[in-house]
Amino acid sequence: MTSHPDQAQATGRRTGQVQRQDSAPRSGDRQSESRPLRVGNVSGFYGDRLSAWEEMVEAGVEVLTGDYLAELTMLILARQKAKDPRAGYARTFAAQLRGALQRIVAAGTRVVANAGGMNPQALAPLIREQAAEAGFDVPVAWVDGDDLTDRSEELGLGSPLAANAYLGGWGITEALRGGAQVVVTGRVTDAALTTGPAAWFHGWDRDDHDALAGAMAAGHVIECGMQATGGNFSFFREIADLRRPGFPIAEIAADGSSVITKPAGTGGAVTAETVLSQLLYEVGGARYAGPDATLRLDSIRLTDLGEDRVRISGVRGEAPPPELKVSVTEVGGFRQEIVFQLTGLDAEAKAELIRSQFEFGLEAAGLPRPAQMAWNLARSDRPDAVQQEEATARLTLVARDPDPKTVGRSFANVPVEFALGSVPGYFTGAPPGEASVYGRFRPESVPQDVPVHTVHLPDGTEAVIDPPADTRALAPTELDLSSAGSPEAAEAGSVESSRDTGAEPASAATGNGSGAHTGAGLGGGDSAHAGTVRVPLGHLAGGRSGDKGGSANIGLWARTDAVWQWLRAELTPARLRALLPETADLDIDRVELAGLRALNFTVHGLLGEGVAYRARFDPQAKGLAEWLRSRCVDVPADLVRSTAGGESGAPAGPAAPVAPAGPASGDSHGAAAGDPAAETTGPLPLDDFFTQEGTAQ
Repeated sequence: MTSHPDQAQATGRRTGQVQRQDSAPRSGDRQSESRPLRVGNVSGFYGDRLSAWEEMVEAGVEVLTGDYLAELTMLILARQKAKDPRAGYARTFAAQLRGALQRIVAAGTRVVANAGGMNPQALAPLIREQAAEAGFDVPVAWVDGDDLTDRSEELGLGSPLAANAYLGGWGITEALRGGAQVVVTGRVTDAALTTGPAAWFHGWDRDDHDALAGAMAAGHVIECGMQATGGNFSFFREIADLRRPGFPIAEIAADGSSVITKPAGTGGAVTAETVLSQLLYEVGGARYAGPDATLRLDSIRLTDLGEDRVRISGVRGEAPPPELKVSVTEVGGFRQEIVFQLTGLDAEAKAELIRSQFEFGLEAAGLPRPAQMAWNLARSDRPDAVQQEEATARLTLVARDPDPKTVGRSFANVPVEFALGSVPGYFTGAPPGEASVYGRFRPESVPQDVPVHTVHLPDGTEAVIDPPADTRALAPTELDLSSAGSPEAAEAGSVESSRDTGAEPASAATGNGSGAHTGAGLGGGDSAHAGTVRVPLGHLAGGRSGDKGGSANIGLWARTDAVWQWLRAELTPARLRALLPETADLDIDRVELAGLRALNFTVHGLLGEGVAYRARFDPQAKGLAEWLRSRCVDVPADLVRSTAGGESGAPAGPAAPVAPAGPASGDSHGAAAGDPAAETTGPLPLDDFFTQEGTAQ
């Protein structure tokens, strides 16, 4: 047994709780208690910018992290592994690491990535081989135990293509304690890529929930790369140079608080608002669960230190829940999409004729009717347009069926036969084609002790990570509100959205446990309109949205205290349904995060059966918050005047209550949410991804 602080005590197989280490490597020396760990993200999705590796090594970070996995990515990797047992990992990771290997070895930089996907045991030896070919002896460890596919039926998960539990960061911690310089994992939470190294470096215990929550905050912010440095940011016009934003760095202190920054000289910006925007991405209620801790999002505080530095502090952590989330992915069937372009007048009548012609043609051809057929007319046209595209509405038919022939080329050919006998100006978006595969995602859960969370160390030994001894069942807080959808709500929402007035007054706004709200309504009757003006919501608030399996989240933040008081009073679930009629019959959860002047909504079922199902034209809900920000609302004129200026009438101000800048030692805890839901990949047909190295975020 060795007692060197850079080595785990591992001779043969070990089981049990991960033990505290009082020190961690710092270029061969013991670390200082006051020194933070610098963690830099180099990948926010499978296919991200290659140069991030060089940028981060140049910046002198001690740990490079990369997030390569998403719900759709796991489906793709599972299919690859089913065809070839040697495949199933993110192949671009090996190429990226090889290109930066010499500098990584010279600097002693650790690398932690979930690029192992469905097959980390195949990726680890490949990395060792590449290093040996370059003349380096690089200690490589890998973490598995997340893959429950072979046990799916006994666990009640059905017979999916893949079932993967979201593991926490303690396997990564043990791998680093065991001397690994490179650690590759299967499915872990995105934040675990940061909490694992932080626990290793600072010697945290399993019950250091506040510190773990702080590292999860940092991990959640940096996991999506450039989304923390100005990408996907509502007020992007306020950032001087967004041509090539830098990737984010988290400087994590021993108490779990952190400072988010980026490499000097890179584009983009790190401000309280860019950090807050990412904190609101793909989160849920005030309690946000991870495998190692549950995070209290309502306790986060941000301090803008200037010069691209933002401190995260003050967040409390709680014991994790007794269950782990499981991502269940499967091939759902086959899908055909046909888009009819309707230019000019009479769009509704043209759509009705095409629908009737298609139904008649399908029956006349003797073709089977697909299991699902859905039509949608998007009125993207405008009157008196100066460009043809602006004069064109889009009628989309989406058909799904278990049999690819039912929605295949013959089905797609049906409109070809009536093309010359249909509406004036008839044309389609693409020629007929074969059906494409679509996927399905199901969120499930298993007890924490079900996965065998295993670390395979560089010396050939293994360690099994025990489940947490202390757990706490999840429960809503007094800040969490749930609102059930109904067909009646859908009908009412449709009516409300078409009116300039008529929503209930502010005095009738639904509370959320934090006290009665007051303020002028978004359309709250005649009295609410006295002294109001109608402006886009985005003039007053920023937003970010994303996918959570089959659900979507919308986070909004106010730029001033006055706007916050108005926003929290008025944007109830009923108001959201009125502004976004697509959500009217869906269940909606709402939480207030007053310390950030932010609201978060979870819209259940909006995305059907997940991103790969493609229930909407924006299957990841990336643009949902921007749609909401574009909707016009009635706002007190004084409030609009007080916030006028900046882009689209919005002020260039801080995103959240900003504490006075002070020494880092004055912080208590930092935190936010590690995201088990994970980020998902883009809206292309699933078959298109199977032949590509990377997938779009």
